[in-house]
Amino acid sequence: MPTAISTRPVAIDEVDTRYLETLLGYNARRVSLAVIEVFLQRMADYKLRPVDFSVASLIVHNPGITSRQLCSTLGLLPPNLVGLINALEKRGLIRKRPHPTDGRASGLHATAAGISLMKEAEVAATSLEAEVATRLTATERVTLVRLLKKVYL
Repeated sequence: MPTAISTRPVAIDEVDTRYLETLLGYNARRVSLAVIEVFLQRMADYKLRPVDFSVASLIVHNPGITSRQLCSTLGLLPPNLVGLINALEKRGLIRKRPHPTDGRASGLHATAAGISLMKEAEVAATSLEAEVATRLTATERVTLVRLLKKVYL
């Protein structure tokens, strides 16, 4: 760590990132940037942003899930989810049905078109994950995901 601030002009040949590389947030953000760039490109074919993908995937894998459950699972605010659900419904990817036990809630269900789209999108997501993780062994990847979950769950 530098001990004094120099007023002399200096040229830096190599950037010292050692401190930043010790920070979880810095490393998580760098990984996120590396993955999200490719993810956005791949999901453009499906007209899905990351949050759309997550919501649609949860609906496909959890038929009847409620908006409250989606918000809780993804850490979303209810007002932000309303427009997203409406957009997915307008695209014919999901539909609302009355909840079987809660008269105030609706269950969200994927349509055949939604299931088909998400099958393709999830294959693309799995493929891109494998591409960006090529420097990791299968065991390292499983360990990394497990450790990341320990931070946010």
